[in-house]
Amino acid sequence: MIKDILMHPFLVSVLVLAIAFVLKVLVDKLARNRAEKKEKDIRYITHNIKHFINFVMVLSLLFVWSTEIQNFALSIAAFAVAIVLATREFIQCVIGFFYLVTTRPFRVGDWIQVGDYFGEVAETDWVKTTMHEIDMHTYQFSRKTIYIPNNKLITSSIKNLNYVKRFVTHHFTIVRRESFNPYVIHDELVNQAKLYCEEFHDVATRYNSMIERKLDAKISGPAPVIHFGTTELGEFKASFTLFCPTNKALEIEHKLTECFMALWYEQTKKNKEEQSEA
Repeated sequence: MIKDILMHPFLVSVLVLAIAFVLKVLVDKLARNRAEKKEKDIRYITHNIKHFINFVMVLSLLFVWSTEIQNFALSIAAFAVAIVLATREFIQCVIGFFYLVTTRPFRVGDWIQVGDYFGEVAETDWVKTTMHEIDMHTYQFSRKTIYIPNNKLITSSIKNLNYVKRFVTHHFTIVRRESFNPYVIHDELVNQAKLYCEEFHDVATRYNSMIERKLDAKISGPAPVIHFGTTELGEFKASFTLFCPTNKALEIEHKLTECFMALWYEQTKKNKEEQSEA
C-alpha cells in the first residue's frame, strides 16, 4: 500500500518538478562560477541546458500521467462524438447559413423555389429560412408559411424566381375533342392576344430586354405566341405563351379562353350548317 502511495502520479510529479528546479538552480550557480573564472559570457549555454531540462521534465510528466491523459482523452472524444451526433442537424443548418451568406443565391423579398416549394423569402437566420408560400398557377400567396431548415438549401436545388415577381412568361393550354381545321381562327386569336397585351407592350419589351442582358440568353417574348397541336390521345390542343405582368396573367388567360371558346363554337356551328346544306 505504501508503495502504491509513493508511486501515485501526483507525488511523482512533485518529485520531478523538484528535481528539475534543483537542476536549474545548480546550472545557474555553476554557470556563474565558470563565467567568473573564465570571464566569458556563457548565458546562452545556460539557457539551452534549462530548455533541455524543461523538455525532459515535460516528457516525464506526460509519461507519469499517460494513463490518466489517455482515459481523459477517450472521455472527451466520446463526449464530443455524442455532442456531434446529437446536434448534427443543427450543425448542418449553421453550415447552410454560412453557405447562404457566402454564395447569396437570394435575399429577403425574392421569389424562390426550393425543391417543390415556391415562396417569397421573409426571413433568414442561423437555423431556418422562412418563406410565404406562393401558388405558381395563380401567382398568389396561399396564406401559408414555409420553414425550411438551412441544411436543405445545401442538398436541394434553389431557383431564383425574382424576375417572375413583376413579369412572367405565362403558359396555358386548351384541349378540345371536336376536330376541324383550327387555323381559320388562329389569326383572330393572335390579334386578340396582342390587343389584350397592348397596354403594357412597351414596358414588357424593355423588361424582356433587361432580363436578356442580365441572363445573357434569348428568351421568348414579349409578343404572344399561339401553337396548335394534339395531345397523346389525338385531341386538339391550343398552347398559349404570354409575356405579361404577373398580376394580370390570369385575367388575360380568362379573356383569351373566352375568345377561343367563342371562335371555336362559332366555327363549329358554321361547319355543321355547311355539312347540313351539303
